[in-house]
Amino acid sequence: MRNVDTDELGRAMGDLLSLVRRLRAPNGCPWDAKQNSHTIKVYLIEEAYEVLDAIENGSPDETCGELGDLLFQIVFLAALAEESGEFDFAEVVEKITAKMIRRHPHVFSDVKMDSADQVAANWARIKREEADESEPVSASLKNVPIGLPALLRAHRLSERAAKTGFDWADRGGIWKKVLEEVEELRTAVDSQDERAVCEEMGDLFFSLVNLSRHWGTNAEDLLRSANQKFLNRFEQMENYLIQTGVSLEKATTDQMNGAWEAVKKQA
Repeated sequence: MRNVDTDELGRAMGDLLSLVRRLRAPNGCPWDAKQNSHTIKVYLIEEAYEVLDAIENGSPDETCGELGDLLFQIVFLAALAEESGEFDFAEVVEKITAKMIRRHPHVFSDVKMDSADQVAANWARIKREEADESEPVSASLKNVPIGLPALLRAHRLSERAAKTGFDWADRGGIWKKVLEEVEELRTAVDSQDERAVCEEMGDLFFSLVNLSRHWGTNAEDLLRSANQKFLNRFEQMENYLIQTGVSLEKATTDQMNGAWEAVKKQA
């Protein structure tokens, strides 16, 4: 791995910004010239998820490439703002640099902190100080983007609520809450009340998000892993059936369940 100095990095970023400007120029690319912030934002989301997939795949080359794709979308959006006179890419970089310095006084000043929990609490305090003091505390929860995946948004909402002191004291407390929600869901199912079933399932999901948070993990990551685990095992089940001379399309439920349990034991 090469050591990149700030001058080389500056030139590389300048070249990327120049490339975007060239694409947007009258003699550039018709497709790029046609885009605006509303049409391009969907690609930003897609590229962010592709970065996540690459990280989970454990491929450095793939992660590097996907980070480049994501960076391109960021620079493109900044270039659009520059064209309309709103802000430019340099301002984006300067603002995030200043924010990170301000939010890390234990690194850039003489403030002393000994744990990650102290850092997180101080981060929240500084963030509140930066916000409009006239806003209620609940405003910080409302600022969690509604476009986030639901599990991740639930994690962020409960995380921010916890920073105000509104949280379970320990893992045991939230576990009791999960069991309580399971019983409420059981009652709703037994009563065949569709509206209540849907509501109680949502409450259970939210409680499980909090349980995962108290165990130091993120429900979004856990479900992504579970999804991949299911996909891998389903593929193995299909291969198992094929090896026994049965196609998945013609397999009975018992045959599929048997194959599923067989590959599960092999895991």
